[in-house]
Amino acid sequence: MHRLLIGLQTSMNTMQEEIISAVVPLLKLLSLTVIGLILAHHKTQIIPKATFKLLSKLVFALFLPCLIFIDLGRSITLRNLFLWWFVPVNVVVSMLLGFLLGVVVVLLCRPPPQFRRFTIVMTACGNTGNLPIAILGSLCHSEDNPFGPNCHQRGVAYVSIAQWISVVLVYTLVYHMMEPPVEYYEIVEEENVESCGGGGGGGFGPLVVEAEWPPGVEETEISTKPFKDYSRNENDEEIQVTENRTEPISSKMVKKVRLVAEKTPIKNIFQPPTIASLLAIIIGSIPHAKSFVFGRDAPLSFITDSLEILGGAMVPSVMLVLGGMLAEGPYVSKLGLKTTVGVIVARLLVLPVFGIGVVGLADKMHLLIADDAMYRYVLLLQYATPSAILLGAVARMRGYAVSEASALLFWQHVFALFSLSFYIFAYSKLVSVV
Repeated sequence: MHRLLIGLQTSMNTMQEEIISAVVPLLKLLSLTVIGLILAHHKTQIIPKATFKLLSKLVFALFLPCLIFIDLGRSITLRNLFLWWFVPVNVVVSMLLGFLLGVVVVLLCRPPPQFRRFTIVMTACGNTGNLPIAILGSLCHSEDNPFGPNCHQRGVAYVSIAQWISVVLVYTLVYHMMEPPVEYYEIVEEENVESCGGGGGGGFGPLVVEAEWPPGVEETEISTKPFKDYSRNENDEEIQVTENRTEPISSKMVKKVRLVAEKTPIKNIFQPPTIASLLAIIIGSIPHAKSFVFGRDAPLSFITDSLEILGGAMVPSVMLVLGGMLAEGPYVSKLGLKTTVGVIVARLLVLPVFGIGVVGLADKMHLLIADDAMYRYVLLLQYATPSAILLGAVARMRGYAVSEASALLFWQHVFALFSLSFYIFAYSKLVSVV
């Protein structure tokens, strides 16, 4: 009996330690978020919104690229590039499952017709960049973290590969899915473009939209009408019908493909974090170049040390910006309460369960790197994050559901504070048995 009580006490102590080790990192992030919320709240107004907008730009254009370049460059090799093949595959799988869940949400919750594709996209595309890096930074902050040495460096390297693929998908597939139906498209008059508070125009739109607006892109560059009607007007509609009857199908397909390619903002794919990832992969994959840039005795070590200092500001800055976003409160949305709840439940509660199944199946099929808990943790984390903040910028570019995107991202991030607490603990338990 005495042995049984001792064993029970030991088991309870172990469980308590595991819960604390899983919850404390999130509490650190919550503390930073609350500080940002207090600083940005309209009742305190300690720091104006313009400052948070500038900080979000610094995160996106400076701190995050520096962090990615340093940690990915140090970790990547030509061999690792092939070993990590399942990371981008997992991004695609998670997005496909998200699309299916989005279709289910549309069927069950019946959002307004103009927001059906929007609902699917917001369910499918998760945050694969700054939020996972912030979570990993908090987890790896203590020396007794469950992932061993080089915890943060390896985690950021895995996340960087995933983010690169995610950005490509958002600015190709998702960008075209976010095109509003023609009958619901709000035409913006040219003289009123600047008054919309766009990302690049110097206005003050929702911070969640401004946060990842592509550098160098002015809102006036964005098309203000759907490209489906690019060649149609009342005078030549009859002529087009006659031409279409005689035009070969292959020629129509070529024109359609060319039109889609012309309207795809390929240049926006090459954002600072993406460029940093590409440079890190190129330099890290060439041994002589890597030894010249990375390492204590490298000739350019003074530059990498400087970049590392800048990268260290990423985690606190991104959480302060998140607090500023939450301080703005939810924007007016026509999406409907039922659909909003449906997207939140599908994205933050149901999809992570599917993710456990996918990663577990891949592990059983020996598709994952053996004995690498961090690798599995990052794969699982891709399913548990709220929708990508980048979708807010895409919504602004398309002139489509900007306030709905802002409101939905707000409520998702509020609920994610609780759902991530559970899944961080659950994932830590799952990967510890590897």
